[in-house]
Amino acid sequence: MTLRMMPGFGNDFETEALEGALPQGQNSPQRGAYGLYAEQLSGSPFTAPRGTNERSWLYRIRPSVKHTGRFRRIELPYFKTAPHVVEHGLALGQLRWDPVPIPDEPLTFLTGLRTMTTAGDVYTQVGMAAHVYLVTAPMEDEVFFNADGELMIVPQEGSLRIATELGVMEIGPCQIAVVPRGMKFKVAPVGGPSRGYVCENYGAKFTLPDRGPIGANCLANPRDFKTPVAAYEDRETPHRVVVKWCGTFQACEIGHSPLDVVAWHGNYAPYCYDLRTFSPVGAILFDHPDPSIFTVLTAPSGEAGTANIDFVIFPERWLVAEHSFRPPWYHMNIMSEFMGLIKGRYDAKEQGFVPGGMSLHNCMLPHGPDRSAFDKASHGELKAVKLTDTLAFMFETRFPQQLTMFAAREAPLQEDYAACWEGIEKHFDPGRRDWGE
Repeated sequence: MTLRMMPGFGNDFETEALEGALPQGQNSPQRGAYGLYAEQLSGSPFTAPRGTNERSWLYRIRPSVKHTGRFRRIELPYFKTAPHVVEHGLALGQLRWDPVPIPDEPLTFLTGLRTMTTAGDVYTQVGMAAHVYLVTAPMEDEVFFNADGELMIVPQEGSLRIATELGVMEIGPCQIAVVPRGMKFKVAPVGGPSRGYVCENYGAKFTLPDRGPIGANCLANPRDFKTPVAAYEDRETPHRVVVKWCGTFQACEIGHSPLDVVAWHGNYAPYCYDLRTFSPVGAILFDHPDPSIFTVLTAPSGEAGTANIDFVIFPERWLVAEHSFRPPWYHMNIMSEFMGLIKGRYDAKEQGFVPGGMSLHNCMLPHGPDRSAFDKASHGELKAVKLTDTLAFMFETRFPQQLTMFAAREAPLQEDYAACWEGIEKHFDPGRRDWGE
């Protein structure tokens, strides 16, 4: 596996597995080198503005019309799509789960996907779904493509090999991969079972957020995103192609591997990113900036500043602000936050929120530090402290996140999660303006 650095979101780049497979000066020559077919894969409307226009030219052994056949409906009962509102009987509230156990049975990326929440509407291409994946077996002679949205894959335990039409990526904990809408791929565990999270984005694709006054550097830098070099399969063996379309699953049988792209160029491609290269910014005197400073990628909506999805991380970092409450403060907001912990401890919830676990704080439901975190932050010595061995993330959306039956009935829900705030006491004393000093 070899990866190449992305020169920046929106820029074209090129790669070939055979020298001379890429035509020069035109995209669709009369006769392709090596007998290859030219095909364009478009991730945006043809007339989208230059900055958001996305397409790649693929030079492949067979065109995609030969990679599908007569479809038949199949069922993946744990893989759900918005709108998906069920009567699960669970009351409204803040929710938290322990890690979903990895079973001994063979599960592929498709059969091991468990949807936790859905939001928005796939038919109008807004919103998202949050999934957990449990992978114990490779996809053998089977490929998948998602016509409903792009997939962000976030490993928490174990590594994955993701073979796409445009090349191969390997990722493990503290890394992510994004597979664009409509791109065929297959997944295999590397060295043992793997568990992690998936964000399925129905809306505008993920891109880097604007930095505003931060300027040209810090947060996620384009140079750290990597795309695979071209790698192809020329295999004349039976394969199954599975597609997700408007929440339904269809499969067909073909007689060869569809991962047959020998060369490609363009800006519509899979990519991976090491979250440890994220460069955080924060307060260097007092107070607590909004968590939006930890945004890695954003999927914009039609309303400026209000995301369809924000992908936010809370990595290792220094806390240095003086005379300030340093953990995330108590708050309510219009966004709905699905959170996961990849490793270590989360500073606002040092107990109960464990690696592989999840929490959901829907829009306008209050949340914040538990009692022990509040006491520690309120009375601790205000010196420079580095948070180490920690990495949490958040899939945040403008839409309410609806629970699936799996999340409400089968996943290991912590029934006593709200008890973490029961110990918070009343400190108000009108005669003591200097409380806590």
